[in-house]
Amino acid sequence: MRYFVAGEGEPVVLVHGLTGAAANWVEVAPALTATRRVLVPDLPGHGGSGGLPAAPNLDAFAERVFLVMEHEAMAPAAIVGHSLGGVVALRLAIRRPASVAALVLAGSAGISSSSRWAEFWISLFGLTRPGRRLAPYRERIISSTLLRKAIFTRWQVADPRSPSADGLEALFVASPLHTDIVSAGEALVAEDPRPDLERVRCPALVLWGARDLQVRIDDAFEYARRLRAPLRTIADCGHLLIVERPDACVHAIEEFLDGVRQLEELPLEPEPLA
Repeated sequence: MRYFVAGEGEPVVLVHGLTGAAANWVEVAPALTATRRVLVPDLPGHGGSGGLPAAPNLDAFAERVFLVMEHEAMAPAAIVGHSLGGVVALRLAIRRPASVAALVLAGSAGISSSSRWAEFWISLFGLTRPGRRLAPYRERIISSTLLRKAIFTRWQVADPRSPSADGLEALFVASPLHTDIVSAGEALVAEDPRPDLERVRCPALVLWGARDLQVRIDDAFEYARRLRAPLRTIADCGHLLIVERPDACVHAIEEFLDGVRQLEELPLEPEPLA
């Protein structure tokens, strides 16, 4: 497993999505390190992390994240998962409840991902790996408004002009390193997280791009209802919210985690009257 760790304070783990890498958090992680210790792994088969010998479900991915957390003495921690990373975070919260202090699902996959349509697209992207083919031309794509619009459609972002050059660079930089993103995609489409959501005991926040066409906001309402969690939407934002609107994501994450800490600091019983 390749991972990055920095900062001091309460621990936070950032888990990227399918075909992504730790680099996807390039504009979120540094902001969080100002007050927190942040761990950002490449999931197995993604970026610089080796693949798994067998991955029948996402539990294996969750366990690898846990092992890195344990190695860095960062459990319990708040887990922030984007897309596939949201489902991995959920599996971790269910399997290792004592290791997850809070949960943020950012455009989380899982509910619609079990449909045949989603299975087709996930398999297609996993096999063709368009990011690897486009990576050598990333500087030209990033600097051209026309190429941005051609490559980053509303399936990924609400406005291809919104992401910064660093944010878009982060989407390309690890693509040539992927060794096995198909296993994660197959595990994702095979799993419906809804039956197990009632087992999540930690505080949770559902964070969504209001214009997410890849994982529509109906899924956000479903997650929020089943987890009894607040839903926060980011206006004019698509599926890649951590790249398209990183500042808004950081603000939502920090506000939520600060609220969780304040609740934990409240006395369990009221002080007796004098």
